[in-house]
Amino acid sequence: MEWGQRSQGDMPDFERVAREVQDRLRKAFGGSASGGGRGGWLSIIGLILVLILAWQSFYIVAPNEQGVVKRFGRIVRLTPPGPHFKIPLIETVLIPRITQLHRIEIGFRSGTRGGTQTIPREALMLTGDMNILSVELIVQFRIRDSKEFLFNVADLGETIMKATEAAIRQVVGQSHIDEALTTGKADIQQKTQELLQTILDDYRAGVQVAAIQLQDVDPPDQVAGAFKDVASAREDKEKLINQSQSYRNDIIPKAKGEAAQVINQAQAYGQARVRRAEGEADRFKKMLAEYQHDKKVIRTRLFLETMEEVLPGINKVVIDKKFGEKVLPYLPLDRMTKPAEVKP
Repeated sequence: MEWGQRSQGDMPDFERVAREVQDRLRKAFGGSASGGGRGGWLSIIGLILVLILAWQSFYIVAPNEQGVVKRFGRIVRLTPPGPHFKIPLIETVLIPRITQLHRIEIGFRSGTRGGTQTIPREALMLTGDMNILSVELIVQFRIRDSKEFLFNVADLGETIMKATEAAIRQVVGQSHIDEALTTGKADIQQKTQELLQTILDDYRAGVQVAAIQLQDVDPPDQVAGAFKDVASAREDKEKLINQSQSYRNDIIPKAKGEAAQVINQAQAYGQARVRRAEGEADRFKKMLAEYQHDKKVIRTRLFLETMEEVLPGINKVVIDKKFGEKVLPYLPLDRMTKPAEVKP
């Protein structure tokens, strides 16, 4: 049976059982059964029929299974795990494995030696921005309702495959290629699982979709080179953007700091000039008051202070003519070239 389904159980070899029963009866009757008596053979046949009916009256359901009992083709009851009785020759039992996880491959097929083969007819599909992708995925499901699973859908495997193709094509068709190739795979899997479950519930297929796993999402081989070029260009673009942002984040704080420094220096210089001007103005006012009090003394003082500031910077020697003829040997010629140091 498909999808882990089996019938009532392993049927015995009735020919072998009949032969063993016949041999035992021969021994029990001292070989009289082989004499061709019709009564002996009827007894053997009756015993065999009883054994067959007894065997057909009982069946066992494993812990991971569920029994579906039919009477003349109509479902009459569901039986849990354990031994059970049924009416022989009238009731039949189907025993699906309801906890077993089944698997269907879409877009590829696994080989016997571990390799895979892509099925382009199933794998190729269009994205929302009109790009072609090759999508390979696995559908995992289990039985949810035994009656619906066994009798509502004729070819369950083909139905699930077609429904999965329809669901994944719809979801990928609503997505962009960047999402499908990078960060949007988990969202595509979730949406596909929900849509597939809705379709199967409409079909009353009696299965529960456990998971949708995207195995491989790539552009087709014919355009793989172009996709790589586009991806490289996109990476270069992102790299340049990151470099420019890094330069911007580095140069702007420096420029702001230098601007703040210049502003602070200008403000400090302006305040110093203002204070100095105010001090000089105040000094001038006080000197003016003193000058008006005694003009001659103040004028002489100003002259002397000015000469103290000016004369140290002049490289000139003034000699009285009376001593001019005798002063040459005594002149400090080694210090004539050195300018006098002006004190502030």
